[in-house]
Amino acid sequence: MPEFTHPVTGSFCWVEANLEDPEKGKGFYGELFGWTSTDMPMPIGTYSIQSIGGKHVCGLMKLPDQAKQMGAPPHWLNYVAVDDVAVATEKAKSLGGNVVVPPMQVGPGIMSLVADPTGGVLALWSAKESMGTFLWGEVNTLCWTELASTDVEKAKTFYTQLFGWKLESFPMGEIAYNVIKNGDQMIGGIMSQPPAMAGAPSTWSAYFAVADCDATAAKATKMGATVVVPPTDIPSVGRFSVIRDPQGAFFSIIKNAPQS
Repeated sequence: MPEFTHPVTGSFCWVEANLEDPEKGKGFYGELFGWTSTDMPMPIGTYSIQSIGGKHVCGLMKLPDQAKQMGAPPHWLNYVAVDDVAVATEKAKSLGGNVVVPPMQVGPGIMSLVADPTGGVLALWSAKESMGTFLWGEVNTLCWTELASTDVEKAKTFYTQLFGWKLESFPMGEIAYNVIKNGDQMIGGIMSQPPAMAGAPSTWSAYFAVADCDATAAKATKMGATVVVPPTDIPSVGRFSVIRDPQGAFFSIIKNAPQS
């Protein structure tokens, strides 16, 4: 079982939902994925750690006023581990990115928010202390992170230089899908923005592994969510669906195909 007590530099190390009503969010995701919630008081308000069997899966918090003032809707935010947030943030800026939130102390670590030159937003994180065990790649946990970009080549240049990622291109229908590798570990992908997203900035999304894509999508619908992309097969990869939760935050689910 992939478990991490300390973030792996260059890999996605956390994901959190920023919602208008965190209590309703805890109820929705707790029922959908079987997560339990533990509230932690923070200077910015209550932060809720979601767990499976006492091991951490993600965070959930109220959408910050600053984010709302910038026009951000409820959303999932992905974190990448770096050795030094201040240094990585300045590097992102030098590569043409924008600093959305400068480095700040959050609990035992330091974080910042940066946007790539095409608008995709990620959080950077560094911490010497462990906050607990993070589950990745198991059923009902984060298993993949994906960028739908308005300019794939510009995004590839930015992220390979910022994080040292390697990209491997695979044909997927009429487009090329670029698998992100941090060292030897495949952690996500970069693809061209679908036509249905035309006019929107580049967007990072979070994928959660599920035991049954169709059943999970149907359950989410009964709980007030909207299935944006119905369960769909990706040959040799798995069966996925894109869902908008009752508060408007998008996330994806996938039943991964057995690996040979």
